[in-house]
Amino acid sequence: MPLLDLRRQYQQIRTEVLAAIERVCASQSYILGPEVEALESEVANFTGVAAAVGCASGTDALWLALLAAGVQPGDVVITTPFSFFASASAIVRAGARPVFADVDPRTLNIDPAKVEARLQAGGLYKVRALLPVHLYGQCADMDGLQRLGDEFKLSIIEDAAQAIGATWRDRRAGSLGIAAAFSFYPSKNLSAYGDAGLVTTRDPELASHMRRLRNHGSPRRYHHEEFGWNCRIDAIQAAILRVKLPHIEKWNQQRRERAVAYQRLFTEAGLLSSNDSPIRLLNTCPQAQPVFHQYVIRAQRRDELRKFLS
Repeated sequence: MPLLDLRRQYQQIRTEVLAAIERVCASQSYILGPEVEALESEVANFTGVAAAVGCASGTDALWLALLAAGVQPGDVVITTPFSFFASASAIVRAGARPVFADVDPRTLNIDPAKVEARLQAGGLYKVRALLPVHLYGQCADMDGLQRLGDEFKLSIIEDAAQAIGATWRDRRAGSLGIAAAFSFYPSKNLSAYGDAGLVTTRDPELASHMRRLRNHGSPRRYHHEEFGWNCRIDAIQAAILRVKLPHIEKWNQQRRERAVAYQRLFTEAGLLSSNDSPIRLLNTCPQAQPVFHQYVIRAQRRDELRKFLS
């Protein structure tokens, strides 16, 4: 029961996708432009935020969010050690230093208690932000993290690369911090046909700053107000994502149904019957509705299981 079959998905939306690509080619507007603006508006509405800023990748999205949130060289950003490399490398790229707080073994998301221990231990100076990762499509414990953000006056920047459509207390991932980074890499729940990313934010001024940063610091052609880079999303990827976005709720629900089926099959096979069962499932927090970017188990005989499955 695969969670994603891109070939089958394409066949289901092929006519819409080809029409969207043709629309861009006919317009001759290939970089930024109306398709990107429409995608930004639609994702912002879906997420429940004021603005969204399309960019070239999820990695660029993290970097833009960090810079726009005021992270500077010499600052510290606390994040999880258990994530894709970009969660930490984007912090380094912004000139800051990643400091790791361990995960809750029940969810594999960053543990607010471990973050608090880091903050109270002393020796950390210029802590500017928290960067939780909503791993495998389940939101991190945002109650605990937001409490720490308020107490220590820290910005919260969500790494929501795997979590579009996930919720925490009925609020969508991407609306829980000052900004959030999404990836539309082809394997993601909402995927482009190449690299693409996007940042959501509740702050229109932050969005304006990120739009300048992604385009050489330029608010309009040949006017450069600050140093920036080329992190732009192209219009064809935006048009494809606009075709897919109306389907994301259905696709996420199908992933949840497959997760339920996996759990039922594990239970029927007697693999979850006791504390010393050969596998453990990750907990789903009662406040969260995950989107199962991946369905992950923990196995006591992991290496043997991996060898058997391969």
